[in-house]
Amino acid sequence: MRVRYLAAAPLLAAAMFGTTAAAWPSATADPPPAPPALTASALSARYAADAGAIATAEHAADRDGDSQLAGALATLRTQQVLFFDPNGQGVAAMVIGNLATATRVAILVPGSDTTLATFFSRGSSSPGGGAEALAAEAHRLDPGQRGDQRLAIIAWLGYPAPAMLSPGVMTSGDASQGAQGLRPLVTELAGHGDQVALLCHSYGSVVCGLAAPHLPVTDIAVFGSPGMDASSVASLHTGARVWAGREADDAIQYVPHIQLFGLGFGADPMSPGFGARIFATGDSGHSGYLDPGSVSLRNLTYIALGDPAAVTR
Repeated sequence: MRVRYLAAAPLLAAAMFGTTAAAWPSATADPPPAPPALTASALSARYAADAGAIATAEHAADRDGDSQLAGALATLRTQQVLFFDPNGQGVAAMVIGNLATATRVAILVPGSDTTLATFFSRGSSSPGGGAEALAAEAHRLDPGQRGDQRLAIIAWLGYPAPAMLSPGVMTSGDASQGAQGLRPLVTELAGHGDQVALLCHSYGSVVCGLAAPHLPVTDIAVFGSPGMDASSVASLHTGARVWAGREADDAIQYVPHIQLFGLGFGADPMSPGFGARIFATGDSGHSGYLDPGSVSLRNLTYIALGDPAAVTR
């Protein structure tokens, strides 16, 4: 038991230090711009404009000697980018697939310690790498339906995610900003006729929990979750299927599930009383959920594709 709480000690220390800041975000950012019309021409214009803005930011990072950020932006510049802002930690959303023709959209919402500089640097545990792994798995699982075309994937970093060792990581201030930015995008996609799934990792599951009430999504899947700022699926006020998964070796399981004086995120989504559908994972730890070949990636991809019967429980 002592070992379990030692694993959570850095988070608890940050939480105690941040009590007075519990109601406030650790950083602020302008909300992401409204998505363009979901037509081929409007999307192409947005992607081109963002590529130019990313190139400018890349040159600035290179000039300032920030090689990690410059490298991330060099990769991002070649992608379809729905929005981009380099200020502060930076925000961006990368699209894989065709938003103009897709019938389903999966939005990957990352957790703490995610910035523009780390958008690709951690392989499949990064937003960009995770989205690429999902797209490849969708193509593998659904070749007859050309899953890579009927499904579009958005790697969404639309909020200033808190640092792991910071007061903000145990409060919902940053997550509230993220929820406010996420809701308009989901609403626009659903209005276009798309079925939308949210795939929410770690602190990103707090973002999704705050965004969930009455949001037009078919599925909300949380993995490596510290909680959703909710006591149960019922308290999320959603008609979506709510899924939860946790790798056997994920240390997040040792974080106390409390909600007191603005600290903590409530009940464990993995607990029977929460009411989520538990999907099978493996033992790769907190960063392994989207690893190619993993059970968790396969199940998250089936959720993204809207095939709940194929998910192993």
